[in-house]
Amino acid sequence: MKYTKLGARGPVISTVGFGAWGISGRDWGRTDDDSSRRAIHAAIDAGVTFIDTADVYGFGHSEELIRQVLAERPDRDKIIIATKAGNNFYPYLGQDHVITPANNDYSVKHLEFAAEQSLKRLNLETLDILQLHSPGLDILERDEPWLALEKLKRDGKIKHAGWSVLSFGETAQAHILDRHHDLLDVIQVRYNLLERQAEDVLLPMALRYGTGVIVRIPLLFGLLSGKFNRTTIFGENDHRRSNLSPEKLSAYLNELEAYKPVFEKYSSYSMTQISLRFCISHPACHVVIPGGKTGDQVEENVVASDLNFIDFKQFAK
Repeated sequence: MKYTKLGARGPVISTVGFGAWGISGRDWGRTDDDSSRRAIHAAIDAGVTFIDTADVYGFGHSEELIRQVLAERPDRDKIIIATKAGNNFYPYLGQDHVITPANNDYSVKHLEFAAEQSLKRLNLETLDILQLHSPGLDILERDEPWLALEKLKRDGKIKHAGWSVLSFGETAQAHILDRHHDLLDVIQVRYNLLERQAEDVLLPMALRYGTGVIVRIPLLFGLLSGKFNRTTIFGENDHRRSNLSPEKLSAYLNELEAYKPVFEKYSSYSMTQISLRFCISHPACHVVIPGGKTGDQVEENVVASDLNFIDFKQFAK
């Protein structure tokens, strides 16, 4: 496992992290908490020191599972946890929803409340990183989200301020980093072999400002693991039913054909490992956060940290 500083102002972390949406018990089909806890343990045992979650994942359940695991670890102080806020799920507690509903609230009042609740669920005094959870541009143009992050920093509730960039808004929202780079220690971007919009403006800007970059959706919801085909269909309680609809799945698989040569060249490694390595091969990107529901998946993922010999220049955009 390799380690790096998360931007100019961030902590030192592993270059492969653990994305904790998939273990939340919501939006990814059925999950097993015992298996999820074992997966987190396996990640830490393999050298992972960075875990990314959000308050809305499982309506707090993801954060609670992380707390339970860390309570059993003598090395818990080495683990950096990044969480997110801005989707106010609290009115829906106790209700039955197949897929998590959206309820944006980036007011100072809500973000302060959300940070306090995350602190309790994670059993922390200070959040390592709090990210705005993929707000639209209309929200980002307001003062309140930024005033909230400033206040939370000033009050010692968060160490680092972050922003999870809206999927497919990597260029349209890039000027927000230009405007708030003094406050933003970290951004999180959607980036993978088949979705590379971040390369156009946002990643060069982050590199220029020394902003830490967390890469999410590195396996395109599992498609880049090589396990799906054109007939794959997801359950009603799995967000991939729409995000990887038959039409989208077919289009992505057509695009993937261009990358067959690199997978064949490095055939001793899995598609998963090569796809993850691609993400952290970009000089602006510090950590990739694949999900892992089992220890086996985690052990496969972490190999990507050391594959620095793979040459992706032939796939320049």
